[in-house]
Amino acid sequence: MALKKLRPTSPGQRFRIAPAFDEITTSTPEKSLLAPLKNSGGRNNSGKMSNRYIGGGHKAKYRIIDFKRDKAVVPATVKTIEYDPNRTARIALLQYADGEKRYIIAPAGLAVGATVVSGTGVAPEVGNALPLREIPLGTIVHNIELMPGGGAAMARSAGTYAQLVAREDKYATLKLPSGEMRMVLVTCMATV
Repeated sequence: MALKKLRPTSPGQRFRIAPAFDEITTSTPEKSLLAPLKNSGGRNNSGKMSNRYIGGGHKAKYRIIDFKRDKAVVPATVKTIEYDPNRTARIALLQYADGEKRYIIAPAGLAVGATVVSGTGVAPEVGNALPLREIPLGTIVHNIELMPGGGAAMARSAGTYAQLVAREDKYATLKLPSGEMRMVLVTCMATV
């Protein structure tokens, strides 16, 4: 994801950098993958304000993201790379060979027209999701499950990642950017 340096109009923006929008290919989301997103504005069930300083912001719809990547060995083509108002990362719209569409979090280097696959016995290429036991050591991964079949729970934000450094019996060791080493079952899925 490219970054742009903002021209400061206030002291708070002096050294601010923000994500650029040059990799985004469409401005309209896939309607079948949208869900309503309710905002309380700090008010309780009777409409009285119970939390101050909450509210404002633009009205947004939630994009349904496929964190499980459970559609095994069905190839999908990347149709678009889109902006998501609910998260820092960009999202990619996949169209599977059987016609189904799903959103995934777009890794760096994923381009429109690329083919991605998930499941066992898949090549460890950018955008492919496979169990940690099949990913080569030293590979940078994101969207990591903490429990098999539970869906991605770790390294989901923009710019976050983990490096697969070791495998021992039924556990894989992941090194996070903070330096923390985390042991995860080798049956858990991760995206390259």
